[in-house]
Amino acid sequence: MLAILLLIFTGLSNVPGLCNVSGLCNAAQRPNIIVILCDDLGWGDLQNYGHPHIKTPHLMQLAQDGIQFNSFYSAAPVCSPSRVGLLTGRMPNRAGVYDWIPDANPNAPLTRSRQQVEMRREEFTIARMLKTAGYATCMSGKWHCNAMFNSPKQAQPGDHGFDHWFATQNNAAPSHKNPRNFVRNGQKVGDLNGYSCQIVADEAIDWLEDQQAETPEQPFFIYMAFHEPHEPVASPANLVNKYESGPAKNHDQAQYFANVENLDLATGKMLAALDRMKLRENTLVIFTSDNGPETLNRYRSANRSYGTPGPWRGMKLHTHEAGFRVAGIMRWPAMIEAGQESDRAVSSLDFLPTFAKLAGGQLPQDITLDGTNFLPALSGQSIDRPQPLLWAYYHSYDGKRYTPTVAMRDGNMKVRATLQGIGSPDNIDETNLSKIRAAKLVDFEIYDLSQDPTESKSLDAASSPLPAKMTKLYQAMLDECHIWPAVPSK
Repeated sequence: MLAILLLIFTGLSNVPGLCNVSGLCNAAQRPNIIVILCDDLGWGDLQNYGHPHIKTPHLMQLAQDGIQFNSFYSAAPVCSPSRVGLLTGRMPNRAGVYDWIPDANPNAPLTRSRQQVEMRREEFTIARMLKTAGYATCMSGKWHCNAMFNSPKQAQPGDHGFDHWFATQNNAAPSHKNPRNFVRNGQKVGDLNGYSCQIVADEAIDWLEDQQAETPEQPFFIYMAFHEPHEPVASPANLVNKYESGPAKNHDQAQYFANVENLDLATGKMLAALDRMKLRENTLVIFTSDNGPETLNRYRSANRSYGTPGPWRGMKLHTHEAGFRVAGIMRWPAMIEAGQESDRAVSSLDFLPTFAKLAGGQLPQDITLDGTNFLPALSGQSIDRPQPLLWAYYHSYDGKRYTPTVAMRDGNMKVRATLQGIGSPDNIDETNLSKIRAAKLVDFEIYDLSQDPTESKSLDAASSPLPAKMTKLYQAMLDECHIWPAVPSK
């Protein structure tokens, strides 16, 4: 095991029978990859991240069998841009996805610029890269990367490299229970019985069983995107009863606790399938969330949003830590030593460049990637991150008002600032572009997360070079953002 760890230190180079001196894995031994993404799961919602009541034994075991990251970051503090960042390895602003994407009727006139928004066909995704590298690819769950779902007017999962896709535009409807809005490879599925996370896991497992029966030598990539625990929350009665008769304060909280346990059970179902098909050893499984937990009663149907950020400041939509510091668990028995816990900062932006290295995939030379290779972190080593992690969110929420903010993590340092004088736009288009480009970053906050992880007291910004560094990085990113055309007049 020690010998293997020493090889991981150098980016998986020279592993006999697995990787060559350049760090690329041999075709016959390239890992299978599964990314499990939750929706609105708080950093502190899992048993292994310290929740006092919710039971998540399968995720606890997943962490014990691999590595648990305590400084894992999503690409945005809200769903659609976070997903686009994960799939492209780019700050979602570059792709023109600035906020959550509403559902748009492709046959109706557009009334908002955000209804045009999509992850465009020209974006280079994990699935496209891996499919070109010879992987079979499957997406099951919440898509939320376009406004015109299942319409030829916008790119769908199949256009982004998924051989098989089973998805919804946004949330499972009418709730997690018995959803009726899934589409499979362009065909509406209709009424389904059961709970969304179980249905999503079953679809992915069924696809995997077929793939293994037909081409067992072909590596695979599964993107399994649960709707849970996003509202409207609905959970199995037996799990709800367990919490309602125990630690939950009320029925709604019991529903939330049960919802998290149910997604743990669905994850366990996939892990058991890997064991059954003897795929455990060389499959990299990653479990994470799209953003932090929803705020209770922020909107009418958020009455069951009892997620917890753990010790971090903020919630979903915040650009303080809890908005995008999320659970991050990885298991790969062939390469990751079990029982590790890490404080290394890793981001979902890092998936694309890392997976390309593992799969021998090619990355375009004409696009800017914001992620980097995270492989050294699997053995406790530093990551070579050419530029700091940056988040620019124009609809940031602090519990009282929505404000455009920018945040940056550079090593252990965290910087946060407000964009002055632009209101709170949820998109960038021709009507507000000049105003956003001219906006100044003000009210800088600086925190040393190694000494002040809860961001309780800002350091002196006037004497720090970090505000200027963040301003320069933000302006450079803004120059490369996709700008949407103004909505046509009726």
